[in-house]
Amino acid sequence: MSWISDHLLTLNGTLVLIAVFLLPALESSVFLGFVIPGETAVVIGGVTAYNGTNPLWAVLLASVAGAIVGDSIGYAVGNRWGDALLTRIPHKLLKPAHIRQSKDLIARLGGRAVFAGRFAAALRALVPGLCGLSDMRYRTFAVWNMLGGAVWATAFTLIGYFAGASWHRIESYANTASWILVGVIVVAVAGLLYLKHRSEKRASARFEDDPEDGTRTGAATGAGSDAADSVDQPTG
Repeated sequence: MSWISDHLLTLNGTLVLIAVFLLPALESSVFLGFVIPGETAVVIGGVTAYNGTNPLWAVLLASVAGAIVGDSIGYAVGNRWGDALLTRIPHKLLKPAHIRQSKDLIARLGGRAVFAGRFAAALRALVPGLCGLSDMRYRTFAVWNMLGGAVWATAFTLIGYFAGASWHRIESYANTASWILVGVIVVAVAGLLYLKHRSEKRASARFEDDPEDGTRTGAATGAGSDAADSVDQPTG
């Protein structure tokens, strides 16, 4: 993605701010995140603030707005056309495994999945739409979307700002860290689902054992009652 970054640095300040807004906004709304991660533009925006091309507050505002607006559109698209769109996206861009991982994340974490997914490149483009598809309440989604978008955009803008001339190395680390986080989230969700499955299996086994105990107890009680009746019954 270095060619994109190099090209962004050749633009004037206004065009950079537009890119800082648009790339995060298009990540989940049109699934651009599978091709170009939004943090690329945000980090470069921070670099331009370091160079004096743009004021830092303007880069922060553009990146936060882009992240929040884009995911809100992604939620609306998923809520309205989610199933139809998922079937049309080529598997090269959207693997079924990514869909399963995102759905597991949403089922397990609820609104917190919006925040967690914001920091993982492969999930960031999917989670908002899947939240809409899953009929998550928009109020819940909006709260976590604003929180996640603000933290994510601020973090990557400041990374670019403080990296300065070393932004190439930082950008590479940021992309790698996003994919590592995907793996961590997937492993964590898989572990939690496995523990939940084992817990439900044990509960089911105990439930199956209890009726047998009850039957045996009832049989023993019935036998005792019959014996007592035979003792109490007068002999001819």
